[in-house]
Amino acid sequence: MLLLLGDHPIFNFAYPLGAVFVYLGILVAIADFLSRLLPNDPELTRKVVHIGSGNVILLAWWFNISTQVIVSAAIIAAAIAIVSYIIPILPSIESVGRKSFGTLFYAISMAVLTACFWQDTPQYAAIGILIMAWGDGMAAIIGQRFGKHLYQIGTISKSWEGSLAMMGASFIVTELILLFVEGLSWQILLISSIVAVIATILEGFSQLGIDNLTVPLCSGIICFFCIQAL
Repeated sequence: MLLLLGDHPIFNFAYPLGAVFVYLGILVAIADFLSRLLPNDPELTRKVVHIGSGNVILLAWWFNISTQVIVSAAIIAAAIAIVSYIIPILPSIESVGRKSFGTLFYAISMAVLTACFWQDTPQYAAIGILIMAWGDGMAAIIGQRFGKHLYQIGTISKSWEGSLAMMGASFIVTELILLFVEGLSWQILLISSIVAVIATILEGFSQLGIDNLTVPLCSGIICFFCIQAL
């Protein structure tokens, strides 16, 4: 019976999707636990969710989930984000003490990157999303805890420690994915460095959470064109 189910199209569709939902459920549970454990540090909870939700793209790549499913899920996530700005249905994720549309922009960027690249070159969608997940997440965590050397971009205050964490995480993400797909070469190292520097500059302009849109989109697109130029 199980063997017959394993060959059924519905099972092949439901199994990877179920795995993603289980992962997201665990992530939400962790976020809720952290919000109760550390009620005075909502930003840490948000960044844990931020990083964890980005990793969903690796599950989608592994299970070969279709473009339509990912885009649909991103649209649903965007709708939930819009509702949560009106009704605090996800307080452990959204309560950051400032006006930000980061969650909405994050979902939009995931939808756009997936629609553009997922069918033939999913690595660029993964690079953009994971740079935003890990780069921005580590920048906030390191910057808030160890950021001693500050600089100003308009009204936005950043730390060099946080920006270096962003650059380092962005480089590692890009290099690992391109290493897996393209192999190791000095060109890949150079492209990873270029993408990391640009992503870090864009992350500096984070008013209203706009970096959740500019960083992943520009990282994925720039990486694509750099590889095409080889």
